[in-house]
Formats: sequence, structure tokens, C-alpha cells
Amino acid sequence: MISIELDREAAIAVLQLQGELREKDFDLITKVIDPYIIEHGKLNGLIINTKDFPGWNSLGAMVEHFKFVKSHEKKLTHVALVTDSPIGDLMGILAKFFVSADVKHFDYDEFTKAQEWILEK
Repeated sequence: MISIELDREAAIAVLQLQGELREKDFDLITKVIDPYIIEHGKLNGLIINTKDFPGWNSLGAMVEHFKFVKSHEKKLTHVALVTDSPIGDLMGILAKFFVSADVKHFDYDEFTKAQEWILEK
């Protein structure tokens, strides 16, 4: 499950992951951020905030996740992975091959630092 907050002034979307990701989570994200992107052309950043990466509840959810990344990667300038999960480092490295946004991993207690990183660019 995902909850999403959009800071319209800073142009940052914050995703809070709570439990396994589901297909419909990516519909929710799209419904929240796409109108902003249509109006402004892009987001300054996306913060993915989770203590531990919960995984997906189905293959379909994983496919929707990759579709979301593919369709939005050029519309984001920064992606901050705020997590203590070891997958944070791995995703930060792998993302450089698949997305044009700057991607950086932060420890779970460095949420404010992640926001500052996005805003300073």
C-alpha cells in the first residue's frame, strides 16, 4: 500500500510505502502526480520513504511499477530513496542505467536531508 503527498510549492511527491505494493497503488500515484506534471511539465523530485522495502504482492504489481518508472522517468529530476533496506543502495546504482533523474539513497532517518538535496539542485 502507498500513501502519497504532493508538495505543490516545492514540486516534490512523497511516497510512503506501507506493506506490499499493489497494482492499484500505481494508479493512485499517477492520478495524483500526472495532473501536476501536465500543468508544470515535471516534478523536482520523488521521495520514496520506507523503513524496509516491502516488495510487491504480485507479478502484476511489479509490472505496473516498471511501467510507472518507464512512463515517468523523464518527468522527474530527482529520486530520493529514503530507507534502511539494503535494496536502497542497489536500486540507487541500478536506477542510473534506467532513469534520467538523479537518484540517491538516504538512510531512513535522513528524510529532511533528502528533501534538501532535491531542493538545492
